[in-house]
Amino acid sequence: MRWLDRFARKAAPPVDVAAQMAAAYDAANRNDYAGALDIWTPLAHAGVARAQNNIGACFSEGLGVARDPVLAVKWLTLSADAGDPVGQRNLAAAHFKGEGVAQDYARAAELYRAASEQGDATAQDMLSWMLLEGEVTIPDYPEAKRLAELAAAQGNAAAMTRLGMIHHNALGVARDAATAADWWRKGATRNDGDAQAMLGAAYHLGSGVARNPAVSFAWLLRARDNGSPLASQFYEAVRTTLTPDDAAEAERLARLPLEPI
Repeated sequence: MRWLDRFARKAAPPVDVAAQMAAAYDAANRNDYAGALDIWTPLAHAGVARAQNNIGACFSEGLGVARDPVLAVKWLTLSADAGDPVGQRNLAAAHFKGEGVAQDYARAAELYRAASEQGDATAQDMLSWMLLEGEVTIPDYPEAKRLAELAAAQGNAAAMTRLGMIHHNALGVARDAATAADWWRKGATRNDGDAQAMLGAAYHLGSGVARNPAVSFAWLLRARDNGSPLASQFYEAVRTTLTPDDAAEAERLARLPLEPI
């Protein structure tokens, strides 16, 4: 009995996974990825799927370690096989890009689907894009719209922009310029450059909103600063129509803080 008591006293205390993961994230937020990896590694070897994903992501991006796409895929596969949605999404990205593994769009779609079904907004957004574009998988407009709506409900700005495009281009729905503009406004106020460009174009053309040159150019200024390639399609056309007062007002509006709606 005394021997058992001594053994119990020497037993290692249980690992507080949540506390260790929080400490690792704190280190990562300070750009101390080496420190974060020191915490994630034993957790990953113990089977913690999110830690496995995080190590894979570090190898994928070269954070705290030399970039190694093959090792990234090994860790991400462990995470994905354990059912972690972020691991599934990141492994899907590897298959989509062909990094560390042969490019396989069908496998990428399967993994994005698995993560989407667990509510991962980024995976929902990406799968929505794949189904809408139809370049690497069979197009499915209704499903693309459904997934975009799920992602948008979680605040995903790119999905909001895509919904605007769906309604603007009548992809599986009747064309609705006002609904398109509403979705672009939601994405634009979350600082999505493409949404800002399209909303600027809508205000320029009076499509779904009242025509307003100053507001149009303000959104195009933001889109340009965010690097949206769509901004260049409208920027000069709008700029040359502005009065000096409109130009000054656009500059003022473009400097205001964004308030997501």
